[in-house]
Amino acid sequence: MSGRLIFAALAALLLSGCASGAAWGWYVIDPTTAQGQTNIRFLIGGFWMTISMSLLAILISASLGLLIALPALSERRGWRIVNRVYVEFVRSIPLLPMLFWVFYGLPLLFRAMGVPITVDPFWGAVITLAVSDSAFTAEIYRSGIQSIAKGQAEAARTVGLSRAQTMRYVILPQAIRRILPPLANQFIYIVKMSAFASVIGVQELTRRANELSVTEYRPLELYTFLILEYLVLVLVISAFVRWLERRMGSDERG
Repeated sequence: MSGRLIFAALAALLLSGCASGAAWGWYVIDPTTAQGQTNIRFLIGGFWMTISMSLLAILISASLGLLIALPALSERRGWRIVNRVYVEFVRSIPLLPMLFWVFYGLPLLFRAMGVPITVDPFWGAVITLAVSDSAFTAEIYRSGIQSIAKGQAEAARTVGLSRAQTMRYVILPQAIRRILPPLANQFIYIVKMSAFASVIGVQELTRRANELSVTEYRPLELYTFLILEYLVLVLVISAFVRWLERRMGSDERG
């Protein structure tokens, strides 16, 4: 019901804007005019950059998060400390300062080491999103793996499976079903946080809306369209995740 109310409110806003052209400027995104079509094409052109950046970031984050989660499961205290230090340090840093450090600070660090490397804005954003999210992903993996009954691992050992084989063939397949929903939430989080990449020049959805707002002087209309873009993107992702959960049995009750 809340979703319908949101759509109804947005529709009412659009209709009221169209009815009073003096106060509103919806013509900038009017699909019936050449100007509106050009602006809409420019705005939705950022979809590919946002999606590709978010997909790469979640893939790297999921892989890195698993590597960070494994030491937390070790019987050795030293490895568990390594996990805690990484998780607490990374998730305490806000995303925007980390993005600035990677994009502006990392090249200076490389230069001081005699390596003249520049950071591409796209990859700088991907690395920042992946590292920032990896601490949260590691905690998701850890809790998911620890939720599997210890008897599963003991049974695997009795049939001759090594610790690595037990993790790969017995524990992880069961844990993945349980951690899929929170991992999907992290992907949606990354999609939304990718908007910060606009500050370093990545041509994603928010950057394009910012640039058009400067030339058209219609921030309300353009940012409303931007919100709708993110809404559609997140709804599509959520629908896909629910379908995937049903296929994998992650939504089974009891």
